[in-house]
Amino acid sequence: MAIVYISIGSNMGDRQAYLQQGIDAVARSIGDIVGISAVVETPAIGFEGNPFLNACFALETSRSPDVAMQELLAIEKAHGRVRSTSEGYINRTLDLDMLFYDDLILDTPQLKLPHPALEKRRFVLQPLSEIAANKAHPRLKKTVQELLTVCPDNTAISAHEGHLRHPLYAPLQQHTFICVEGIIGSGKTTLATLLAQQLGYKTIEERFAENPFLPKFYRKPKRYAFPLELSFLADRFNQINNEGEQLDLFQSGVVADYHMSKSLVFAQNTLNEDEYPLFHQLYQLMSKSANQPSLCIYLRQTPEHAKANIKKRGRSYEQNIETDYLNKLAKGYDQHLPFLAQQMKVVTVDVSALDFVLYPAHLEKLVREINAQLDAFE
Repeated sequence: MAIVYISIGSNMGDRQAYLQQGIDAVARSIGDIVGISAVVETPAIGFEGNPFLNACFALETSRSPDVAMQELLAIEKAHGRVRSTSEGYINRTLDLDMLFYDDLILDTPQLKLPHPALEKRRFVLQPLSEIAANKAHPRLKKTVQELLTVCPDNTAISAHEGHLRHPLYAPLQQHTFICVEGIIGSGKTTLATLLAQQLGYKTIEERFAENPFLPKFYRKPKRYAFPLELSFLADRFNQINNEGEQLDLFQSGVVADYHMSKSLVFAQNTLNEDEYPLFHQLYQLMSKSANQPSLCIYLRQTPEHAKANIKKRGRSYEQNIETDYLNKLAKGYDQHLPFLAQQMKVVTVDVSALDFVLYPAHLEKLVREINAQLDAFE
């Protein structure tokens, strides 16, 4: 497998969309994306034209350099680009340039590697340095960072607010409202945050720390169970409806670290037989006007691992949670998931052997499992 570095740019139409479509197409036809830079904006260089958006990305491929280059040209053409040896500098919908193919040095009429103008283009070197600062140029014997430091190009470069989503997350972006569920300590908030970052979505995190009844409940569960569950239900309803409607230009969706119906799972374990029917009735009334996700990701975690996570994050009022209580919650979710599956797509992932915070490969494995289950719905 070879590591290939590619520069991508656009200055026509929906520039951000062209960049994303380009990187998605490369992932489908050439190889797995292993690194993506931020997006920068630069004025057109060498001609009067619209400003460009530019970025760089890296991929692993088994394709030969010539085949990979032909694929890049085909992707450009499919997105409206017409290359010509006499065209000079013109506006373009999509520009894909191969910068490095491992350490290969190549000079043919069809392909020159490394790219012959690489060291002269700050709009290439700056984003490239984010993902390959120590990559050495096999001809010039300087790293990308060193080339950037001495680059003679003084073209103004500004950061762009948009970002390129990893193609691995494309199936998830079909859902503009996603929730992550699981027992206490399963990693819901962490995964919701990571997914939102990759998708460019807004994160909605449960405001448990602001609930005045929670510490009291852990001390005296029977006394404070009903006001606790009612307050959580009201807050979840308000938060989902209010925050889900406040998206800005660059946040086109939402990932929440809970689903409102978790109130039923917890209430079944905390309320007595007289209180639960009333609570359930209130939930039914409120849920009818609540915004609903189209996808729920359920993290299946063992109570033992969950307890270890609870201890690690150090919230004082959670430290006395019993394993038996976590077991009851896990069973409650198992009974509740078919109910959720009637309203939305539900995928279940066993995360007991994964640490998607420390190991990016674990996060990739988790997302691939989610995608595989989503494919099964088709």
